[in-house]
Amino acid sequence: MEEVNLKKPEYFINRELSLLEFNRRVLELAKNEQVPFLERLLYLCISCSNLDEFFEVRAAGVKQQISFHTPATSADNMTPEEVMAAIGAKAQELVEEQYRVLNEIILPGFEEIGVIFTRRESWNEEQAKWVKEYFENQLLPVLSPLGLDPAHPFPKVMNKSLNFIVSLEGKDAFGRDSGLAVVQAPRSLPRIVSFPDEIATSEHEFIFLSSIIHAHVSMMFPGMKATGCYQFRVTRNSELFVDDEEVDDLLRALKGELPHRRFGDAVRLEVADNCPQNMIEYLLKQVNLAWDDLYQVNGPVNLERLKEVYSLVNKPALRFPFFSPGKNSSLKNNDNVFETIRQKDILLHHPYESFSPIVKLIRQAADDPKVLAIKQTLYRTGSESSIVKALVDAAKAGKEVTVIIELRARFDEEANIGLATVLQKAGAHVVYGVVGLKTHAKMLLIIRREGQAIRRYAHLGTGNYHAGTARLYTDYGLLTSDGVITEDIHKLFLQLTGLGKILKLKKLLQSPFTLHDTMLEYVQREIDHIKEGKPARIIVKMNSLVEPQIITKLYEASQAGIKIDLIIRGVCCLRPGIEGVSENITVRSIIGRFLEHTRVFYFQNAQAPNDKSSIDSSIILLSSADWMNRNFFKRVEACFPVEDKKIKKRVFDELQIYLEDNSQAWILNSDGCYELIKRKDSDEEISAQKILLKAMSKIAMS
Repeated sequence: MEEVNLKKPEYFINRELSLLEFNRRVLELAKNEQVPFLERLLYLCISCSNLDEFFEVRAAGVKQQISFHTPATSADNMTPEEVMAAIGAKAQELVEEQYRVLNEIILPGFEEIGVIFTRRESWNEEQAKWVKEYFENQLLPVLSPLGLDPAHPFPKVMNKSLNFIVSLEGKDAFGRDSGLAVVQAPRSLPRIVSFPDEIATSEHEFIFLSSIIHAHVSMMFPGMKATGCYQFRVTRNSELFVDDEEVDDLLRALKGELPHRRFGDAVRLEVADNCPQNMIEYLLKQVNLAWDDLYQVNGPVNLERLKEVYSLVNKPALRFPFFSPGKNSSLKNNDNVFETIRQKDILLHHPYESFSPIVKLIRQAADDPKVLAIKQTLYRTGSESSIVKALVDAAKAGKEVTVIIELRARFDEEANIGLATVLQKAGAHVVYGVVGLKTHAKMLLIIRREGQAIRRYAHLGTGNYHAGTARLYTDYGLLTSDGVITEDIHKLFLQLTGLGKILKLKKLLQSPFTLHDTMLEYVQREIDHIKEGKPARIIVKMNSLVEPQIITKLYEASQAGIKIDLIIRGVCCLRPGIEGVSENITVRSIIGRFLEHTRVFYFQNAQAPNDKSSIDSSIILLSSADWMNRNFFKRVEACFPVEDKKIKKRVFDELQIYLEDNSQAWILNSDGCYELIKRKDSDEEISAQKILLKAMSKIAMS
């Protein structure tokens, strides 16, 4: 049999295009009639905010590659110009579908339930009067119209801000008649305004801020007449540039860069679809963009702000049923978390199980006189984090508190700078990881004196220490006092806070040193097993699969006959279903109420070929890392084994539920497109998220 070149570009899906496909799957939930109506609105908003970030980061990066004349560098061998053209085609389709969903599904659906968005041509006399007064009293004092002439050049509009370009007739007080002006709407203004109950024609009647400004824009230009008023929005490159080789103070450098995020290079222009062509050409020229960068929209230019309606409409029946995260059975009968962890490892699966034991552990550590030191990594936390408050209290109580804060967590830089300042003032040691590498590992280590001995307690997670996202993201967290694992964590903290050679770890794998090579070794081991006649199987669940060496090794495993199940929520550059290459690989994406965020790696590792039902010899690992270039080589990540037999079986069984999902699972085809699994009418509905929620939460799903 002729050997197949597994590195052919056609065997790889482009990362940017795969990310747009993920956003399409999110948008599909806005059309799903099985989803409560207000939640469908949120999915529309999420798809829009995702697309914003895509342009701010991913598309902006491709544009930079074009400007730098960068050749093709990814495994798919597409040039930046080819990628940008494909992005434009797919993004235009996606935007068109977003506004079709808004105008044909969401807004008519709202009317059916008594929620109305009244257009200005439909205001009655009383409403028109109220709107005029609202404009004069609430908007006019804060709006700053900018006439455009040689002394007043086109303003540097802020990233993603709402703006209006206005055409005018007449001359102003100084005799100027440039005919154009820009009105910028401050972000402090609500984008959705409620009519007072006494003049509303429905239980919930709203108007868009843009409608109010359109109706009374002439009032900002006394003695002149506005002949046209059109919304527009500019999306800008939001990546922060910090030269790791030159910077001597990362915090100060980031503080200096943050203001520039609002005014980076433009990458996209959105305008109302009724804007005249000559004004569009003018806007494109002012922001230095081409027609390919233009997106004309039939509605508000920023649909993400529609999420305000979610909290304004009090209709619980139109939301997902409320649930209360369950309490892990091992923690129910003992308030002392240390004592419980000392007896055995505990695995938490959020949001089905409560995040509170982790907060409680840190709180007890802060209050416990036996605790000598606390060490923790923080990547994203809440602004009112209970964990941060506990760390502050611990530091003030004289405990040795060391916190590694990743200042470069995208879009959380400002919040993390604030956290660093608070912790430093309390007396904690705050460091920012390793220059050139993001610290993405999720680790907590507590050192406690027990009699004459020192014992360590630890938490390792697949997600961030953020109580808010712990109710929205699925993540695993392991609580352990295992001496070898906690020693490994201790060594990792030494690497992050001090200087020295790489310390060999016994159980943990870490990026950028051992994780990538070990994953390749584990896949190769499965290949060796199947060649020896032993059972072999691989199951991987994570957010993204991009790294080409890993993909190529999975192709080798498929060629050897190994069944490989990949549960990849977002980006997947592996192309399944290619004859002779990847026909034994299945890729599925679960998109539902919660954002799937767990990273689980299962290798059958069959040492006993006759014992196919046993998972005792299998390898199951949980990780903070996806299989991406950045996670393997440009970040500090922690990957840890699941060794307790009961926990191991639990993780494996939960993987099986995801593989059986026929409700929210999308299958990736070899052409790079996804297809929602269609079950037969006779098939029982299986939703992994609903099953796990019902099994673990205090209040079962209906």
